[in-house]
Amino acid sequence: MAPSLCCSRVENAFFSSALFKLKKQQSGVATTARNGSIAWLASSPSSRISLSGASLYQSTSRARSFSVRAASQSSPAAVAEPEGIKINSVPTKPIEGQKTGTSGLRKKVKVFKEENYLANWIQALFNSLPPEDYKNGLLVLGGDGRYFNIEAAQIIIKIAAGNGVGKILVGKDGILSTPAVSAANGGFIMSASHNPGGPEYDWGIKFNYSSGQPAPESITDKIYGNTLSISDIKTAEIPDTDLSRLGVTKYGSFSVEVVDPVSDYLELMENVFDFELIKFLVSRPEFRFTFDAMHAVTGAYAKPIFVDKLGASADSIMNGVPLEDFGHGHPDPNLTYAKELVDIMYAENGPDFGAASDGDGDRNMVLGKGFFVTPSDSVAIIAANAQETIPYFKSGPKGLARSMPTSGALDRVAEKLNLPFFEVPTGWKFFGNLMDAGKLSVCGEESFGTGSDHIREKDGIWAVLAWLSIIAYRNKDKKPGEKLTSVADVVKEHWATYGRNFFSRYDYEECESEGANKMVEYLRDLITKSKPGDQYGSYVLKFADDFSYTDPVDGSVASKQGVRFVFSDGSRIIFRLSGTGSAGATVRVYIEQFEPDVSKHDVDAQTALKPLIDLALSLSKLKDFTGREKPTVIT
Repeated sequence: MAPSLCCSRVENAFFSSALFKLKKQQSGVATTARNGSIAWLASSPSSRISLSGASLYQSTSRARSFSVRAASQSSPAAVAEPEGIKINSVPTKPIEGQKTGTSGLRKKVKVFKEENYLANWIQALFNSLPPEDYKNGLLVLGGDGRYFNIEAAQIIIKIAAGNGVGKILVGKDGILSTPAVSAANGGFIMSASHNPGGPEYDWGIKFNYSSGQPAPESITDKIYGNTLSISDIKTAEIPDTDLSRLGVTKYGSFSVEVVDPVSDYLELMENVFDFELIKFLVSRPEFRFTFDAMHAVTGAYAKPIFVDKLGASADSIMNGVPLEDFGHGHPDPNLTYAKELVDIMYAENGPDFGAASDGDGDRNMVLGKGFFVTPSDSVAIIAANAQETIPYFKSGPKGLARSMPTSGALDRVAEKLNLPFFEVPTGWKFFGNLMDAGKLSVCGEESFGTGSDHIREKDGIWAVLAWLSIIAYRNKDKKPGEKLTSVADVVKEHWATYGRNFFSRYDYEECESEGANKMVEYLRDLITKSKPGDQYGSYVLKFADDFSYTDPVDGSVASKQGVRFVFSDGSRIIFRLSGTGSAGATVRVYIEQFEPDVSKHDVDAQTALKPLIDLALSLSKLKDFTGREKPTVIT
């Protein structure tokens, strides 16, 4: 197994960062275990990170103490204590509904506020790990700034101390993007990702392990099993920690260090990209750039990176202050929920480049002037240009991968560049094993997730910097006043070389679960009766199945990952239920058709795909099963 960061490239890129220095200075060494255990770091009382920086986060949580409560009349029992701390064993009872989805446990805030709901899950996680994996170790904790994060952080800190963790490293005001936590080798992420925030909306908790990737089912299944049998919670009797002040707070042998959430991640990005090349583009007077942080976590990162480091004007950042309710918005960077940015980019005098990121900073949307780049095209274009434009890939990508519903645009790049290619189920955790095995460099999902092996999560800021690198490289020799190569130019050149994969996704959010599940069962029954050569309107069936994936690294199998109808011309219709919501079911329908004819590349995707869209809706009887007339979101 590779060293603690599981990739020599990552280690070289991250070696000089403060978090990495801390890891190297610890008395223990990080381990990466294939058996599903987390890699913790033995804690040294004298170890310290010297970090500073002003907070961009405006918290509206009222200060009060948060504690774990006994679920019965029993009094908390004292247990073996670390030096200087009293540990209580608080009686509790199992709570239903704590099985994690593809991206952690997500529910409405009011559910997490129920007695011991969060505390049970956190304790169940510690019960799922060998004590040697966390005793006296260091744990990273952060989140996207949404409502309930401050309360939740105090609960997690006290339970971590109660279970013998030696030190908690937490972002100032509880802020750390998902990519930043992954870069720090994982830990707890308080986020419901792109879902809305606020007292009536969503909250979530995710656990990243070992090399910083989302916990695999081998861990999450154990956690769920332990939530069904939990009887007590170990919690430290310590006061709430002030998360608004940088520095170390010690409670006996346990300590909490509040750190700047941006500096280490910024340093990693500087080691991946050519910041001088990007700065030359961004500082050109004829180039205008807009980034929409959607009042989410990347608001804390946008100004230090895009303005302070790369020289963009301060007014290029929209919605740049993280808010607990995301400014009453829905922090999902797509054409529907990022409408403010879309309207700006499609205006007559719109900027040259626009981008947005989601709640926890791992998703992205990229636009040019009056031009939308689909996530499927985005990852393909980054991969095709990576070696030439991004120093991190100067030796070339090791391999490419996409989620099954993502269009086949990336497949064609892999074929042309003669690179290994992998098609995996939806869920970023499926990329991690491939990265750790040295088989994968660039990957993406149609759900606005793009990334590489610099960390083990998708990374919104990384994707934006990758696109800026491509545009900067294409324009590095352009003289002042000369017409710049645009986002649309880059995409259309790519289509001319590889062909265009017309792609669209229809989302039907918060459907009644019963009807959605019946629809999927109907489709599964239909594919058992289908055979190659069957006629579906003007389309001839090549095969129909329920996608199954065998991991080439560890042999694990993921089944029932999406119903596919693949036709002889390469067109595809896919149906999936999403696991990223907090209530009901989200039905996703994916439609794709390949077009090699350059003269047809400028056709609107909805026009080009209409026959397939109509077929998908009639084939699935979606309206009959769900009662939905129209999708919530069209991508």
